[in-house]
Amino acid sequence: MNIVLTGSVGNIGKPLTQQLVEKGHSVTVISSNEERISAIEMLGAKAAIGSMFDPDFLAKTFKGADIVYLMETIEAAGDLFDKDVDFIGAISEIGHHYKAAVEKSGVKKMIHLSSIGAHTDQGTGIIIFHHHVENILKQLPDEVDIKFIRPVGIYFNMFSFINTIKNTGAIISNYGGDQKEPWVSPLDIAEVVVEEIEKPFEGRVVRYVASDEVSPNEIAKTLGNSIGKPGLQWNVISDDELLKSWLKIGFNEQVAKGFVETQAAQGTGVLYEDYYQHQPVLGKVKLADFAEEFAAAYKNDEVGK
Repeated sequence: MNIVLTGSVGNIGKPLTQQLVEKGHSVTVISSNEERISAIEMLGAKAAIGSMFDPDFLAKTFKGADIVYLMETIEAAGDLFDKDVDFIGAISEIGHHYKAAVEKSGVKKMIHLSSIGAHTDQGTGIIIFHHHVENILKQLPDEVDIKFIRPVGIYFNMFSFINTIKNTGAIISNYGGDQKEPWVSPLDIAEVVVEEIEKPFEGRVVRYVASDEVSPNEIAKTLGNSIGKPGLQWNVISDDELLKSWLKIGFNEQVAKGFVETQAAQGTGVLYEDYYQHQPVLGKVKLADFAEEFAAAYKNDEVGK
């Protein structure tokens, strides 16, 4: 099949591209960065360089595709430290451009990489933009079949713990304890997307993706052991304390407030209400597997880039 992927060749896009090419599909990868051309071509795919904010470019690239894979990230909207960016509004704009491009190109099958929490517009914080984009895409004509893939928190988000551990000796958040929550590997996300690409499309469906279910305290113990800090603690502070710390280092206010609310929803379980009503079979990559990657990044002071 002729498949167009947004999202370049990052943590999810790279293994997704590799798997699709290995299965014999013709793959075009959209990136905004010309420096990614060689990396895309080395995977056996074609590169299309342009902006998610250019619906004409998107429509031209989508034209003739059997399936398009659409995703949006908060980083696509701008620098997280730029105080003037409306991240939620900008990502909704990308959603409208996707919708216009799909209509103009005539594509009839789409996979949208959304997120946990997209089932509601209440209390999920910064990731509300996934809910908005899902609703924008649902406005497409009924003849356009859509599979909404909703991964839970992705392991690579834990790389943000590295600086905190090095600076304070602990993981710090506004929730914690022994209540398990789901996490997922990019590799398991890619595998599910490939599976759904090769399965029949009919109507609008939602599928959650998760790899493991572990508590904050289990995360601290596993990651601590991996980096030679067996006593590593996951410490809980108030929403206000966390917000002040993020604003102090210069985060965009919308982003800082949004992430605090998202993490609070993790702690209360509000974020996972729909997930547990449609709980998936867990994937292959467990926290213990990711801990090896975390340890390497910690040692090299990297952040998963």
